Amino acid sequence: MDEAARVSSGIEELDRLLDGFYLGDNVIWYDDAGSLAWVFCQNLVVNSQRNKRPLIYVCFDRSPKNLLAKLGPLTSNPHLTIMDCFTWGKGAGSDVFLQFYREMPTDLSCRLVLVENPTDPEAFQKALYDLHGQMEGDVRFVFESLTGMQEVWGGEEQIIKLYSHACPRLYELMTLAYWVMEKKAHSEKLKAQINQIAQVVIDLSIKRGTTSLSVLKAEGRPDAVLYKPQVYWTRGIEVLLDNQGGASPLALGTEIKNLRAKRGLSQSELARMIGVTASNISQVESNLIHPSIPALIKIAEMLGVEVGYFFRSHYGLGGEVVFSSNEAKEIHLAEAPGDILQAKALLPPRIGAKAKPYFLNFRPGKRLMSHFLHHNGAELGYVLEGELEFIINGVVQFAQAGDTLYFTTEKPTAWNNPGLDEAKIFWLEID
Repeated sequence: MDEAARVSSGIEELDRLLDGFYLGDNVIWYDDAGSLAWVFCQNLVVNSQRNKRPLIYVCFDRSPKNLLAKLGPLTSNPHLTIMDCFTWGKGAGSDVFLQFYREMPTDLSCRLVLVENPTDPEAFQKALYDLHGQMEGDVRFVFESLTGMQEVWGGEEQIIKLYSHACPRLYELMTLAYWVMEKKAHSEKLKAQINQIAQVVIDLSIKRGTTSLSVLKAEGRPDAVLYKPQVYWTRGIEVLLDNQGGASPLALGTEIKNLRAKRGLSQSELARMIGVTASNISQVESNLIHPSIPALIKIAEMLGVEVGYFFRSHYGLGGEVVFSSNEAKEIHLAEAPGDILQAKALLPPRIGAKAKPYFLNFRPGKRLMSHFLHHNGAELGYVLEGELEFIINGVVQFAQAGDTLYFTTEKPTAWNNPGLDEAKIFWLEID
């Protein structure tokens, strides 16, 4: 195959497995759960935009508002065109969906095309080919989904009629097309007919929380890649294939094993504590199976950690450095009523930081006859605005904007805001 005709999926390990996709490929994605193919479609969109290639996203299953939200920043690109076959398809022209077009953002960079008669297969094909004819160069397609088309058109015969016409045409036009199908929603006869026509067929399955990818057909590639399930994991938009048979990036079992060893517990002892067999714990620690959610909660309790501890490396929690204002949460301090002192925790609980930062807002003219925290370690505060007075060791102290406060073992026994404005304080609880 000519190198110029090779197209990346946007997933390096998948490209390595298949020797890449090629212009002309129609790729069928059999989705076991109805949501597994999404990340592969996202990667194709990302790669197309990176290489400044046009991509037509044909949507039968989501409203345009929902799809734009799912695609997020990817919609801020003029190389993306969305064919809305939902509004007048499953949406039945409801005003709640048409309202979107009346209020559509004016700064939308991608192109949105409302297909007015998607329930007619021939009208849909004409709209599709007319749109493609307006574009230059090699075009990519994502069809979401053949299952949605079947629901709108009312039968499998319409699906095979469309596909048997569109697949050869898109092949000759040197496009790359992704076609998504929910595996359990179609007959074996239809799948056999689709498989015969497509150039590439990929099965996505999920079992006991583990996802796997199997190549069922790949024209022009070695047969060695066929019918060999490849376990894979996703981390955001990233897809990791276990081509070498290694451990899962979500090494839950390894984390449990290490913690158990630190606690001096045997597999049998931990199993007895949570009500499972030692064999079950052995399989979990070998990353062969994942524990149920109730079992994982009990394991965390017995090993003295929060459940989130097991997921910190998988989701990059150890490397996070920026936290949006949306993650700061209002909290209630037991020793400080909300009408006196408002408090906001600036870091999410999952971080488990040794220093906990807060933003405090002390109401003017209010008095607090205790310290607002129960904490045995050191505390540090910085007055951002306003003024405060407090009593420590029987002595009244004053602080104003720009002052820093630092307490170790002795803590204030009373607080007061004597001013007319709120006192705003950055506070740090240090373990």
